[in-house]
Amino acid sequence: MTTAYDFDAKLLDGKPVQLQDFKGKALLIVNTASKCGFTPQYRGLEDIYKRFRDRGLVVLGFPCNQFSEQEPGTADEIGAFCEKNYGVTFPIFDKIDVNGDAAHPLYKWLKDEAPGVLGSKGIKWNFTKFLVDRSGQVKSRYAPMTKPEDLVGDIEAVLR
Repeated sequence: MTTAYDFDAKLLDGKPVQLQDFKGKALLIVNTASKCGFTPQYRGLEDIYKRFRDRGLVVLGFPCNQFSEQEPGTADEIGAFCEKNYGVTFPIFDKIDVNGDAAHPLYKWLKDEAPGVLGSKGIKWNFTKFLVDRSGQVKSRYAPMTKPEDLVGDIEAVLR
């Protein structure tokens, strides 16, 4: 696999999606959780999505329960939570693992392409973000505490 577009995943409703469907768009890929201190970032992610979607950005949310079991819900519960509390309209995928042997292949690739601090490949917590350019290459990795609104300059750069 050489680009983010080479992968597939299932939406919360179980529908398979080929990331190839987003070819030519920039992607902001985020592992999410509903019961985390960073959960309010859903609002910022939705704002970023609305602000930049017409210019070619797609936010992709990947719920994960690997960090203190902060995403225990079913697909229906996750979807209802995101819509009711944050008005999320960007694609939310089925719950996945982002670390370990069972990590989703997309996340294995993302971590190889953009290691974290001191070359660490593991995802440290919920709301780690990866910005992918229009050619499907990872441009940046952001720590969970980086707020979506702090990414505006980098998003503008990949959309040029």
